[in-house]
Order: sequence, then C-alpha cells, then structure tokens
Amino acid sequence: MLRFPVRLTAELGRARLAQRSRPALNPSPVQFVDSADLLHHDSNHPVSHEKIREVISSRSAAVWIGGSEPLRHPGVAHLVRAITGSGHFVFLETDGTLLRRRIHEFQPVARFFLTVRLEIGARHEPSKGLPASASELAAEGLRAARLSGFLICVHARVHVDTELEAMTQLLQFARSQDVDGVVITPATGVANSAAQQSKTEEARRLIGSRWWEAFSRLVEPALSGERNAVQRVTESGHPVEQEATANEEGVKVA
Repeated sequence: MLRFPVRLTAELGRARLAQRSRPALNPSPVQFVDSADLLHHDSNHPVSHEKIREVISSRSAAVWIGGSEPLRHPGVAHLVRAITGSGHFVFLETDGTLLRRRIHEFQPVARFFLTVRLEIGARHEPSKGLPASASELAAEGLRAARLSGFLICVHARVHVDTELEAMTQLLQFARSQDVDGVVITPATGVANSAAQQSKTEEARRLIGSRWWEAFSRLVEPALSGERNAVQRVTESGHPVEQEATANEEGVKVA
C-alpha cells in the first residue's frame, strides 16, 4: 500500500494556510528547483550559496529538484543533504539511467524521496540479449534504490494520447516494486488542453491513494508554472492537509 508521510501532510497544510493568509510572502507549498540553476555541470560545488540559502529559507514544505537531469551534476548529493538538513522534504526527479551509478552518494533519510520518472507504455522489464533501453535502466535504478533502503516515488506524465490501459500497467509495475508514492502530472511543453487535464485526473484516480492524488495536484503548478492550479486540490474535495487515516498514511523509513 502507498503511504504518504504524516509529517509532510502536516507541513503541506501549514504551508497552504500561510499562503492563503499572506500569499505575497509565502510561496507555493511545493517549490520547483532546476538543478542547473544551482549546480555547475562539472563541479562538486554549487553555483551560488546565495541561491541555496533562498531555497533553504523558503517556507515551502517540499522542494522538487528536476529540470536538466540532476544526476549529471556532481554536486547534487551535496545539494540534497543541504535542503533535507534544513527541514524540507526533497523529491529528486531523475530519469533513472544514472541512478545505479550515483546512488551510493546519497543517504536514505525520512525527508528524501528518490523520484524516478517512468514513461507510460515503455518496457521496464529486461530484454534478453538486447542492450538495456533507457526505461529498463530506469527500472534497474529504481530496484537498486529500493534495495538500498530509499523512499521511492514514481513520476508519470500524461500526454493527450496516453492510454489509460498503459497507465494501469505502469502502476501495476510500480506496485510490484513496492514504491512508496506515485505522482501523476500532465506532460509539459504543449498547451494543457481540457482533454489532457481530464485524462490526467482519470489517471490519478488509478493511483489508489487520495493523498498521492492530492499531492500530484500540488506538484502540477510547481512543474508547469500554473500557480492557480493549486486551487484544484481544494475543489477536488481531497485536501492534502486533511487529517490522515491510519490505513493510508505513515512514513516508511528504511
């Protein structure tokens, strides 16, 4: 069963209440950070300590590190430690192809989710006698992270032509790997049509956890820049800050 951290539930609730009361002073509950904005691609050191201080001092409950593949930056593990050490939850999104090679640089802590982006409809099981595809390497990285005791989140992006059957298969694979969470967002880079948004909501209902459904809606504006989309959480009737039930929440720490 997918579990959503109780502590993150509470912190997201406080962040959203603060944003409602003083929106000009309080950022979105989920802050997006492009690793390329903070890290040199060929250095273990951050580009700007000032920028890192801005992230750390933010009142956002969670920081989503993505953009250009974070694992290509030597200093990303240092960045993750700095942000989790400041009390934020961190979701480090990777395509997974470099995860097995870099995983030893990270530490499995309760505020850190290794977030592996899996493509809907792609093959994730090894192909006998053939070189591993990017999707297969991502799945291998996911398994390595699980064996190493990390909290794992899968991120899937919905396109206009995404088939729900393919999404169901991806979710079945994710559950077979005993992942801790699933985030589903519409694919960016194209106009987010009503049809795509509707399909995204259908896909989210397949997750099987209202908490990860609601968190997906909070993540969406952070990834797309559509800040008004945060309101969809309230409109959906499943706010993340709602008190958790014992069956659906609790953090699993290796």
